[in-house]
Amino acid sequence: MFPEFTLHYARLPDRFFLRFDPVPVKAPKLVAFNRPLAEQLGFDLTAFDEYQAAEWFAGNAVPEGAEPLAQAYAGHQFGHFNPRLGDGRAVLLGEVTDREGRLRDIQLKGAGCTPFSRGADGRAPLGPVLREYLVSEAMHLLGVPTTRALAAVTTGERVFRRVPEPGAVLTRVAASHLRVGTFQYFAAREDLEAVRTLADLAIERHYPELQDEPESERYLALVEAVQARQVALVAKWMGLGFIHGVMNTDNCSIAGETIDYGPCAFMEAYDPTTLFSSIDEGGRYAYRNQPWIAQWNLARFAETLLPLIDDDQERAVERATAVIKAFEEQYEAEWLAVMREKLGLVKEEEGDRALVDAFLEALQAGRADFTLAFRRLAEAVEEDASALFELFEALEGIEAWLPRWRERLVREDVGPEAIGERMRAVNPLYIPRNHRVEEALTAAAEDNDFGPFDTLREVLAAPFTDQPGREGFAQSAPPTAAVFRTFCGT
Repeated sequence: MFPEFTLHYARLPDRFFLRFDPVPVKAPKLVAFNRPLAEQLGFDLTAFDEYQAAEWFAGNAVPEGAEPLAQAYAGHQFGHFNPRLGDGRAVLLGEVTDREGRLRDIQLKGAGCTPFSRGADGRAPLGPVLREYLVSEAMHLLGVPTTRALAAVTTGERVFRRVPEPGAVLTRVAASHLRVGTFQYFAAREDLEAVRTLADLAIERHYPELQDEPESERYLALVEAVQARQVALVAKWMGLGFIHGVMNTDNCSIAGETIDYGPCAFMEAYDPTTLFSSIDEGGRYAYRNQPWIAQWNLARFAETLLPLIDDDQERAVERATAVIKAFEEQYEAEWLAVMREKLGLVKEEEGDRALVDAFLEALQAGRADFTLAFRRLAEAVEEDASALFELFEALEGIEAWLPRWRERLVREDVGPEAIGERMRAVNPLYIPRNHRVEEALTAAAEDNDFGPFDTLREVLAAPFTDQPGREGFAQSAPPTAAVFRTFCGT
């Protein structure tokens, strides 16, 4: 069933990883399988065998051609550097080439206690596995670069976190699992050869256009290229009200994908200080801080490449610093482009930033739902704003703002119907609402009922389309069901 594996990472020197076979589980059962993704990856599904698939995706059987390994990496966790993290419960089977010719990692998450586990059990609870499945696939369909979920398998075993929970294994697909922390691991050991090997691998795999750059420019160009993708990625997060929750450097992908959906969540009532993670006591990774944490992470990445950027250390620092400082202007432009699109604007005018800011201020003053407010704006292009006003506890701000926005739309030189249509194409109606996700996870973990999970998957598969009968999935949580804290699966 599996496509042919390539083993680019497994052919690196041994210090890049530790070879590790997944630890078999008691009674694997396939509970979710992403058939469209499997077909895109080149799986042969003509004789799909659910029992055999469960064996593979649980790690009980290793597919032919795979060479499982746990990758080495370090990372800053909430600002504190740990020089040795690594895959403590994840196993990379290898890479496959999808039908578009792109290399994709296939990794089992929750596959057992690896040498990097640092005393942990190497397993994953069912709830976090299903959360990552739901949210990563939703992000993909919302147009956000992300790792993806291929399968989820229950193990027939219990894992112990806050309470005993059913165990599970997630099969994750990524452009790669190269992280800022991967570079930090070798930089901390002053292993310049390994840093160069990683940089060349990143260029070959993700930024092949840089291969023609002279060596004196190539590695600084890599920092610029990674930064450009991170800028675009975080701007998309901000436009959706997505809060990653744990933006450590080991969760910052060199490929520019969203990776590691731990205590992630979507903001409902707009408040830039919003955070959900139970372990982020200081609010380091709150919604409003995400762009600047991304910049901080990129500075740590640039530090690992300084010896490759220039032989003169002082000049290397100067050149790298100039790139990192450019983040702010780049992010401002990218974020404003995202927000213009959400407001139905194509043309660029000097006053657009102030217009966006005023709308966000009105949302915050009125405690309006971030997602629904942008969606219902599409119906308020002309005179009827009643559905929009229903979202606001206080109307003064939004009532003052609407005439400014409508006056600005006149200069777009297209009719209100076209503006509404293009707004609905970028402002989702359905997102993974935290309470809906929790309902699905609770039903699966406590009652072995995957119906709510499957229904939510179906709803999130068409985030921009009205789905009659499913209006409740678009609504924010009632006060009794609101989710204020989310938890990691470790």
